[in-house]
Amino acid sequence: MPPLKIDIHTHILPRTWPDLAERYGCTGWPRLEHLDPCSARMMIDQKHFRDVRHNCWDVSCRLEECDRTGVAAQVLSTVPVMFSYAARPEHAHDLSQILNDHVAEVCRDKPSRFAGLGTLPMQSPDLAVRELERCVRDLSLSGIQIGTHVNGHDLCDREIFVVLEAAASLGAAVFVHPWEMLGKERMNKYWLPWLVGMPAETALAICCAIFGGVLERLPSLRICFAHGGGAFPFTVGRIDHGFHARPDLCAVDNQRPPRDYLGRFYLDSLVHDCEALKYLVKTMGQDRVAMGSDYPFPLGEDVPGKMIESIGDFSEATKRRLLVGTALEFLNLNESRFMRSITAAATA
Repeated sequence: MPPLKIDIHTHILPRTWPDLAERYGCTGWPRLEHLDPCSARMMIDQKHFRDVRHNCWDVSCRLEECDRTGVAAQVLSTVPVMFSYAARPEHAHDLSQILNDHVAEVCRDKPSRFAGLGTLPMQSPDLAVRELERCVRDLSLSGIQIGTHVNGHDLCDREIFVVLEAAASLGAAVFVHPWEMLGKERMNKYWLPWLVGMPAETALAICCAIFGGVLERLPSLRICFAHGGGAFPFTVGRIDHGFHARPDLCAVDNQRPPRDYLGRFYLDSLVHDCEALKYLVKTMGQDRVAMGSDYPFPLGEDVPGKMIESIGDFSEATKRRLLVGTALEFLNLNESRFMRSITAAATA
């Protein structure tokens, strides 16, 4: 019987949504320009952002690909360009509701195959908390996806902390995805914002959560960082050494060293290298790493979980934990919800 798999890092879009420029009376909004039934061009106004395939919006195609790769269930979240944190708060709130209603509908239609994470108008803490409550209480989503920062405000800043505090109170999972990467003004060639900027951006977010006392003040917060935590796990020695070498600079908001927080947050497994994944699990603990593929995008893992399954140094118990157990814990979900799809995947 093959190992079971739950993929915590996948992105989805509606096939269509309203003309946002017309709806809000201003420019700068994403839209899909469908080229044929299987492909579309994602645009921001008249600027090309990326090409997408129908597996980004077609649920039956998504399920076929899950079945082919043995994925029992996916955790759905929007594409980060849809965050729209720079927009007027009421506009971002309205768009969040459109996207969250869509994710919730997909999850309701196939509850044994999908769980959902909502998006919030994070530029307005009040509206963000209101939409967070709706996501959890009315839409039955498992939590939220947020960016690594909001218009330059980091996770430890008051504007973001109040949303994280509400998530902890509601028992909502928080998935942190890099976006609007630092240093991108120097990365206008070679796809470097995605190759170099994303790992650095994610490491910055984790450091802000640690040094800024977010994890200390919110011990019940279930928070997960995408792409294996970026550069953080591989520079934690330097980060911890710097804390002890210059406490006057590093320990100004939290006196506990960074290594104390290993095991206090989750990471996905998307590191693209077997040795890196083994190091990640050794450093962070198997109970804090969950399979994530970044489906359906090109920087993702083509066969979700294949790298985990290929590592002979991992015991079967470790593989099961990475492929399904950590995801269930992070989302606070029971395996019985996915039993029908798990059984189908295991017998395929």
